[in-house]
Amino acid sequence: MQPHLKINMLFKDRIGIVADISRLINKRNLNIYSMEVAIHEDNADIFFEIENDVRISREEILKLLGTIDGLIAIRFLETLPQEERENRFRVVLDNIRDGVVSIDTEGKITTINSVAKWVLGCEYEDVIGKDVKELSLPDFAILQCLRGERYTNVKKDLITERGRFQYFATGRPITDSADRIVGAVEIGKDMQEIRKLAQSLSQPGSATFSDFIGKSPAIMEAISFAKKIAKTDSVVAIRGESGTGKEVFAQAIHVESDRKGPFVPINCAALPEPLLESELFGYVAGAFTGAKKDGQPGLFETASDGSVFLDEIGEMPVSTQAKILRAIQEKSIRRIGGLKEIPVNARIIIATNRNLEEMVKEKTFRHDLYYRINVLPIHLIPLRDRMEDIPLLVEDFLFQLASRLNKNRQSLTEEALDKLRRYDWPGNVRELKNVIERASILCDSDKIGPDCVLFNFEVGRSLGGQESLDPLGRTPGRRLREMLDAYEKRILAETLEGSRSIRQAAKELGISHTTLLVKMKRHEISMVGK
Repeated sequence: MQPHLKINMLFKDRIGIVADISRLINKRNLNIYSMEVAIHEDNADIFFEIENDVRISREEILKLLGTIDGLIAIRFLETLPQEERENRFRVVLDNIRDGVVSIDTEGKITTINSVAKWVLGCEYEDVIGKDVKELSLPDFAILQCLRGERYTNVKKDLITERGRFQYFATGRPITDSADRIVGAVEIGKDMQEIRKLAQSLSQPGSATFSDFIGKSPAIMEAISFAKKIAKTDSVVAIRGESGTGKEVFAQAIHVESDRKGPFVPINCAALPEPLLESELFGYVAGAFTGAKKDGQPGLFETASDGSVFLDEIGEMPVSTQAKILRAIQEKSIRRIGGLKEIPVNARIIIATNRNLEEMVKEKTFRHDLYYRINVLPIHLIPLRDRMEDIPLLVEDFLFQLASRLNKNRQSLTEEALDKLRRYDWPGNVRELKNVIERASILCDSDKIGPDCVLFNFEVGRSLGGQESLDPLGRTPGRRLREMLDAYEKRILAETLEGSRSIRQAAKELGISHTTLLVKMKRHEISMVGK
């Protein structure tokens, strides 16, 4: 005979059923361990568990309870509904990455999931019903939630025998249907997991179309078209201004294509012609001074079964354009200094912010290559033509920044959003991302106002920096060399900002492409998207 019996009784609903059951159970010196009542129209479903310490048989139990007025059916159960709900709840809790601890109104632990148990080095049975202060938590802010207080993404450090854990804690009171506080819960999100999630959004080849933020019709149409052609082998040409997200879009096409090889990007404007060709096609041993003794494969070979992304193809020299055309037509390449034809099966995705049609007329871009790469064109519109996407983009950027900067989640006020909508965004999404990062750093509160939303031309004035206001970078105590370096850096940055490419900026400055690259490296000026 079992020490515990679980029973389900179905009655025609009436007043006093629970009292009748309790009276008969107590009459035989049995104890009701738990009870649950469910009303269905005119019927009452009673589920209860009794402690059968006196070892009464099941037949005696049925005979005893069968005398209750209005009984329709009676049966023994293996599991009560409440147990099933608790088991499902526990499975869910134990399969999430966050640590969860809950307490009742007296501060006694009611729930602890597997993540929290592992971190704290305890077992479920050892802590349930114990005072939460017996846990080795860094603090007991959860108790404040019993007074109705809340906290969100509070950074905490926990040192245990298993090591040091850094996490963001969120605490909330638990209320019943009458809005009375009946407990509290704290959820801890591991900081390392959040960082990995944020970093994964910018890892090459990891972007998908779901990562492309926007709801404007032009963006949705571009995504729909890209999904249709992703699995083909045809060349895709992504057109759009600098900063519109052409590389992210190219990554998404690669992922959607299900190609097993890597996504290999190269900025055609960032390398001098000899280096560009060796990067693309590779070279054989002894091809030139300084070449590796075994030679080196190019990106077309490296991207076997994958995708090659040629960013800013409009900046590619005409001689290299001819070799790219041959690679597309013949599906093979020849390493620099070599005679052997090497078959390649990499899918080619190109991007440019240049007007290729005008370049063809000016004979700075080969017309035969133009027609080869313009089979499946995709146009990404500038940010100024999809202002409705700004709130979505801002929310996404602030989510990523919260983990990277170890800050609480922030949001923009309506005044700050209005300021963003009134701007023309020559740098498109990339410029918006920089503005939001600057605002998040400058603002100490969870609400970012318009005074922290600073565009490039406002930074010097708003921060009151003397160096920013002085066109020659003059600051008391600075040497001539330092002031000249600061002035040169500003000239380079402003010229690059207003140019379509590094090569164009070099021409405007009257220096060689290589010299400009050297100066950019010395001044730590980014060449992303140029």
